[in-house]
Amino acid sequence: MPTEAEAETELAAVLRAKGLRMTAQRQLVLEAVRALGHATPEQIHERIRGQVEGVNITTVYRTLDLLEELQLVSHTHLSHGAPTYHLSGDRGHAHLVCHRCGRITEVDPALFANAREEVADASGFVMDIGHVAVFGTCAECLEKER
Repeated sequence: MPTEAEAETELAAVLRAKGLRMTAQRQLVLEAVRALGHATPEQIHERIRGQVEGVNITTVYRTLDLLEELQLVSHTHLSHGAPTYHLSGDRGHAHLVCHRCGRITEVDPALFANAREEVADASGFVMDIGHVAVFGTCAECLEKER
């Protein structure tokens, strides 16, 4: 994972290549995604509001759309609410989402290789498991139940 300075340089280079300017809002939104790991636009807005003028929730959504178009962030739907954004990377990951406590755990999508093959064999449908979300109950919540 690149450092904050490397990411800022990467963002500036990507923006310049598209004829766009580096702005404080764009930098802050990307930094917030990096710091929070997985965050909704509302969580990102909460983190950065007050740091620079003109950053309202609409600005956050527009900036996230741009950053996703530039392939710097991507989103996953981890609940029925707003999408959750995280940094794009070479390596995909699956999300295990606990219904009870909301904890999100990233796991290697290779864990789902057998399921992917079984679905393909049974239906001809090939799953993209690079950023899938699987819902259930985490080990800690199960332990509390016992």
